[in-house]
Amino acid sequence: MWLKPEEILLKNAFKLWLTEKDNEYFVLQRRRGYGEGGGGLTGLLVGTLDTVLDSTSKVAPYRILHHTPDSQVYWSIACGVTKEEIVQHWDWLQQNIMRTLSVFDSSEDITSFVQGKIRGLIAEEGKMCLVLEEDPEKFREAHLRFEKWFELPAEEKLVTYYSCSYWRGKVPCQGWLYLSTNFLCFYSFLLGSEVRLVISWDEIWKLEKTSNVILTESIHVLAHGEDHYFSMLLHLNETFLIMEQLADYSIKRLFDKEAYQKEPALSDPLQITKRGLEAYGKSAQFRTFFRLPKEENLLEVHESFLWVPFSHFNTLGKICLSENYLCFASQDGSQCHIIIPMREVVSVEKPDSSSRSLTVCVRGKRALRFSEVRDYQRLANSIRSRCGISASPQHSVSSEVIRGECQSLINHFEDNPEDVTLMVGQKDSSKAVSTEALMTVFHPQDVENLDPKMLKEKMKEQSWNIHFSEYGRGTSMFFTRKTRDLIVRGVPEALRGELWMLFSGAVNDMATHPGYYTEMVEQSLGTSTLATDEIERDLHRSLPEHPAFQSDTGISALRRVLTAYAYRNPKIGYCQAMNILTSVLLLYAKEEEAFWLLVAVCERMLPDYFNRRIIGALVDQAVFEDLIRENLPQLVEHMTDLSFFSSVSLSWFLTLFISVLPIESAVNVVDCFFYDGIKAILQLGLAVLDYNMEALISCHDDAEAVTILNKFFDSVTNKDSPLPPTVQQASVGNNDKASRMKVDISELIREAYEKYGNISAEEVESSRKRNKLYVIQTLEDTTKQNVIRVVSQEVRFSASHLNELYNLFKRQHFLCCYWTMQSPALLHHDPSLAYLEQYQLGFQQFSVLFSLLEPWGFCTTKSTLSLWVFRLIDENQDGLINFKEFCFALDTLYCGSFTNKLKFLFKLHLPPAFDLPEDGVIRKSPERGRGKVDLQAYLKQWQHEILKKEETIKDLPRINQTQFIQFSKTLYNIFHGDPEEESLYRAVAHVTSLLLRMEEVGRRLQGPSSPPESAKPTSASAVEESSTEEASSTPESADSPSSPNSQEAVEVEWSFSFEQVLASLLNEPAIVSFFERPFDFQTKLGQVKVAQLKLKVNK
Repeated sequence: MWLKPEEILLKNAFKLWLTEKDNEYFVLQRRRGYGEGGGGLTGLLVGTLDTVLDSTSKVAPYRILHHTPDSQVYWSIACGVTKEEIVQHWDWLQQNIMRTLSVFDSSEDITSFVQGKIRGLIAEEGKMCLVLEEDPEKFREAHLRFEKWFELPAEEKLVTYYSCSYWRGKVPCQGWLYLSTNFLCFYSFLLGSEVRLVISWDEIWKLEKTSNVILTESIHVLAHGEDHYFSMLLHLNETFLIMEQLADYSIKRLFDKEAYQKEPALSDPLQITKRGLEAYGKSAQFRTFFRLPKEENLLEVHESFLWVPFSHFNTLGKICLSENYLCFASQDGSQCHIIIPMREVVSVEKPDSSSRSLTVCVRGKRALRFSEVRDYQRLANSIRSRCGISASPQHSVSSEVIRGECQSLINHFEDNPEDVTLMVGQKDSSKAVSTEALMTVFHPQDVENLDPKMLKEKMKEQSWNIHFSEYGRGTSMFFTRKTRDLIVRGVPEALRGELWMLFSGAVNDMATHPGYYTEMVEQSLGTSTLATDEIERDLHRSLPEHPAFQSDTGISALRRVLTAYAYRNPKIGYCQAMNILTSVLLLYAKEEEAFWLLVAVCERMLPDYFNRRIIGALVDQAVFEDLIRENLPQLVEHMTDLSFFSSVSLSWFLTLFISVLPIESAVNVVDCFFYDGIKAILQLGLAVLDYNMEALISCHDDAEAVTILNKFFDSVTNKDSPLPPTVQQASVGNNDKASRMKVDISELIREAYEKYGNISAEEVESSRKRNKLYVIQTLEDTTKQNVIRVVSQEVRFSASHLNELYNLFKRQHFLCCYWTMQSPALLHHDPSLAYLEQYQLGFQQFSVLFSLLEPWGFCTTKSTLSLWVFRLIDENQDGLINFKEFCFALDTLYCGSFTNKLKFLFKLHLPPAFDLPEDGVIRKSPERGRGKVDLQAYLKQWQHEILKKEETIKDLPRINQTQFIQFSKTLYNIFHGDPEEESLYRAVAHVTSLLLRMEEVGRRLQGPSSPPESAKPTSASAVEESSTEEASSTPESADSPSSPNSQEAVEVEWSFSFEQVLASLLNEPAIVSFFERPFDFQTKLGQVKVAQLKLKVNK
């Protein structure tokens, strides 16, 4: 590697370097402790220094220095990990530089020329390099160390590195932590003790910041049941954040493909950089906080003051700018934020050139004044360019024109208020869909009704109208503490749909996609998939007691919304609980609005909830358990196993309490959810447990606890609900006691906010990331245990061996996914399939792993034999091998009897294994996980497996001439390199000769039908000679066995049965002892584990 020239005053400082080559202008040196001789104690000390210190000397064991004859100053210009690498640099200097240097007269000119040339080479490398870091030179050196110490494939992308201590027991090892796209690596070398650690991100169970008496602050990593601690990090928070992002990225890419495919920023593992991860993390946080679409990215951040008209003071905060939104969030504790879509901005003005402020005018006669903006000119230009405002702020005439246009637009909207609705996309463009919320149709409000509940409802509406007049209404409304207070008290029925749209961000989705829902409805009409079948089955189970869903109007609207969403997002399709949630959304929102609310919930607010494995819900249950431990210690002391609460609370999270609370109470919970997200559900869950604390502590079993919670939910009411009894749900277990002890939902929510409102959204997100690793790995471990349990019944490997084999098999599946954007192996991984089918290997992956594991070294990755093995064990002929099929092959080769091993080799040379397809290409597996499941095909396959009888040696067909010749070659390949190779070769030759003579005798006894004797010996001797000559042939030489000539084949065609071959080989003790020789399978597994990473699947 070429280095930026650096001056070195002492060529041989402390005798740490030895000169290997030199000439008039250059010196090639080797560092003591490397290469020949090792260097003794000096070399040991040098090695330690090289690891601990961060200097150029520790980069590599070889370097090239430049000097001139009349100078004592040396310049380091190149370094290398291996001698071959540094010699390449040396040879390049000899061929390209040495001849040119004789032209120069002065030493200064020579040194300047050499330095310029080296810098030019580095610049050329930089153009081709993907690394874009703050200090490219230092990063290149770190990358060189990373490659040298860990010997990972060249495609592995180093993201960043840190100096830290790794704790082995109670002893810290000072070294370097390297974080790459797929691996966490650590290296330390202290006084002869070397520590090298490589952990792939997809193997990590737990990643967290910890502290104790010995380690004040450290990062704890749990992988393969082992704890690893890293401390003394200069930037611990930054390191942890990058580690967390890389682990999450790996989980999404390898296990959670639905989420990964929606993240274009992370699509290419070779393009991941530290800067890119930081930008992606900030954008994700920005989108989550302001509830923005996933396409938005944080582009600019400006610190400023915003004039808050309702408080009459300037609040300090940050302006966040994305492609389509201008957002502001306060930082002074006032919890004030505002979201302005660029489509709403009318003009951007600067009051005067001397002040650093600007005013943003938005539709609806609103203006926002930002002051003390450091780069106000850039911000103004950015907003103008994104809004399409071309007026220049430099000319007062233009400013007057803008003001005039702004005022005329405001006047127009005041005169035509319906146009405002049109501009924000709330005017329905479809006649085929319902244009009214179902509650409006089935329970219209009676304006003249003076019922106390209706009066209270009117008072709530009045409170919100006053709030709108002060804080604004619609997309550019201020969100403050007062907004939350109003939410906690309860949202009026008439405003519920509007506020849900606003708080969830769905209003922006709908405004930017006019006509999209109608299009989805039309395209999904008449489609028949597994999702549509499930939707039809669940339609009449969605709030069946509500009049809206006892009529065709409600059922049809529900069908359209669910089917349209399943069509929009086939990865999710339809999952249970979506029907309950959507039915409530349809009660208070128009049909198109309900669709966009469902999009917001499924794709932003509750990520990964509605898929086959409900990972998101399981993660939030784990977060809930953590909060119980932290906030309800009394309950934890009584119930040490908190998994009970996970099973009970699953429906709470999936349906937002709708399935357990009466509808009139549940909608208040949904109000809080749309404002505060999952935090509101967690708070309420804690409040429910806290309310029932005494009863839960006194209960004796889980069933009793479930009964207590069910009775509690039945007793929850909404005393302010204006809905008539026909709409309200009846309590399921209503009895006299329950009726005397009613709990008001508003009081319960208020209590939840008072007691647990200090839980921040940031803490919840951090806990989600931490628990997601554990949840995913637990699901993966369950899959592994189920697979091993099934396979262990049919093979002779121990459970520990199967466990290690499964890890190798799974890693091989992922190895080709590590460095490619679109790996076919990822398409083969479908968590919704049966356990055995979740991880499968294609031919290329299989051949690499099998060549590492098979006992005799006869099956190289490129040989046709590996293809034959693959075809033999691929029972269903789908071009994929599952773990069970893979283990059967290894079990036969390692644990099988002599007869079974021979039978396996014999079958390799019979169809379908031996016969290649006409095009020579392996059939690809069918696309999985799509459409309906063919249950009849599964049942037939199951019946076939049950009725399948044990194959006997008599069932095997005879092996023909071509196949037998190849069988003999395979035996020679197996014996190649064995200490008893000579005797084994002779034994094979003897068996071949014996079998051919037996066949010849048999043909003679057949009488006149036998072929002429003159042809027979020639043919037999030719085969025998061919077999002997090919004794040391490689599998590559036998890749395409030629078929015999048609006429001669008919004349001299002969074949052998398996019994004949077996009987002949049993007479050769050398061959029998070879196949019955025991193998140390544990050692083999250890070797493969080390070698597997160094071999990459050939595409």
